[in-house]
Amino acid sequence: ITRLGRQMATLPVDPRLARILLEAGRQRCLAEALVIASFLSIQDPRERPADRTEAADQAHALFADPRSDFVTVLNLWGAAREQAASGNRASRRWCREHFLSFLRMREWQDLHEQLADITTAQRLERNTAAAPNGVLHQAILTGFLGGIGVLDEGRNYLGARDARFVIAPGTPLARRPPRWIVAASLVETQRLYARMVAQVQPSWIESAGAH
Repeated sequence: ITRLGRQMATLPVDPRLARILLEAGRQRCLAEALVIASFLSIQDPRERPADRTEAADQAHALFADPRSDFVTVLNLWGAAREQAASGNRASRRWCREHFLSFLRMREWQDLHEQLADITTAQRLERNTAAAPNGVLHQAILTGFLGGIGVLDEGRNYLGARDARFVIAPGTPLARRPPRWIVAASLVETQRLYARMVAQVQPSWIESAGAH
């Protein structure tokens, strides 16, 4: 096992997320990466009731970023943290209004605190100033190299090992697909869908996956 592997093994998350956290500590975007890693380790707190799909989509769109679902997660986290200062009753009401599971939002917060404590014990330094989105996505790429795709024909992407997929509906990127993307997961239902997607630059891919 490599030195990097030994460091990753000390973090109680999916190895891909552990890789991202270590790179984020090096790139000074650990504060943002902790939010994303904890989010990806729980069930998505966003709810979409069958009888109120349009209202739920409109509520969730308030946090959406046009180029990155990871930034959307950061936007949701920031809004939820502001509401948390108002107390549990106000937070519960806010979650209902925005079609969010209050319990899963609390689970997200609790796991974030645990990971923050663990990374502090591992002497990974959290940034106090907001990290540029480009730096954050370069760190994210180190964990999700298998989720890279390049636009091929129409809205289809060509990925690693000749995988062919499309961006899952429900994200702004599905409406205007960028040329290069990274996805946190590829899920097969009627076809292969990329979920939790962001636009990336080829030079970032070359740097993260040079080996």
